[in-house]
Amino acid sequence: MIKRSIDEIRARADELADAFEHYDPKPGDQDGPMSPVMAVKLAAWRRDTAERELADAVRAAREQRPLWREAGEAIGTSGEAARQRYGASA
Repeated sequence: MIKRSIDEIRARADELADAFEHYDPKPGDQDGPMSPVMAVKLAAWRRDTAERELADAVRAAREQRPLWREAGEAIGTSGEAARQRYGASA
């Protein structure tokens, strides 16, 4: 592990902040290569976001009192599985 002084850390933070503040995206920058680990992190973040949105949607739908069977069918599972997964939070 490299030991850095507070001054070195602050100087590097200032460099990064300056680079960020003065970054001017070029066409194609967003299409740059992504490391496999970053792709996994992004996919996991998207999955987590989708799971939260799904739970919120089920909660909102349950306010209208549909059958768990209907919620399960909409999700692609059984009503019992939907109730077990989302029932406690609904």
